[in-house]
Amino acid sequence: MRPLKLLLLLIAGIYLLPAALSAVLWWSGEHPQSWRQADWSSADILPSAKDSPPAALYILAARTGGMKGAISQHSWIVAKDKGAPSYERWDKVGWGMPIRENHRPADGLWYSNVPEIVVAVTGERAERLIPQVRTAIATYPFAAAGGYHIFPGPNSNTFVAHVMRAVPGITATLPAAAVGRDFPSEGRLFALDPARAEFRLSLWGYAGLVIGRESGLEINFLGLVAGLDPRRLGIKIPAFGTYSLLRT
Repeated sequence: MRPLKLLLLLIAGIYLLPAALSAVLWWSGEHPQSWRQADWSSADILPSAKDSPPAALYILAARTGGMKGAISQHSWIVAKDKGAPSYERWDKVGWGMPIRENHRPADGLWYSNVPEIVVAVTGERAERLIPQVRTAIATYPFAAAGGYHIFPGPNSNTFVAHVMRAVPGITATLPAAAVGRDFPSEGRLFALDPARAEFRLSLWGYAGLVIGRESGLEINFLGLVAGLDPRRLGIKIPAFGTYSLLRT
């Protein structure tokens, strides 16, 4: 019983305690009570499409609404072809046909929360990547009605993570607080990805392990991620995200 007790104490200390603390801090703050009260307008963090001719590809993430925001972010994909006058945006949502195109401003607030830019690629490299991104979106296996499950997935973050893994030129990973990103959307419980120098193990999204060049070492439990990021001298704290001394 002693090893089991130790395991339970580790889970409580590493995962449940930070999640509970984040929930208390979130609950004590001011947040919209419903999607109707939330601000969904542009956060003005992307350059104007009309004034920026080069092709561009972005992946953004922001804290979500309700108490979910205490532990999770929502992510989406934005692209603009060379010379295009506007951006295109793709999200996965939990109602109707889940893959939505342009249903919010490209860099819109999400439940009044300002997004962060996870990936930013412009110019010729973006021109090469955007067709691959479109193909990955078109072939996403959970795009039909009923293909959204908030936990363990496939949810909005599963969709974006799937597209990122399908395009070798995108080497970044979603933020540690993007719950659902580790759901095995390809149907494999373990995968070795040479292009990303990454090994992934997932127990159907409920728990798993990731070791990689960009990811560092991650152990996820019930969607919460704890780990280390040696390249950036960072630590990943469940519900809070990654705190790094270096940026690369």
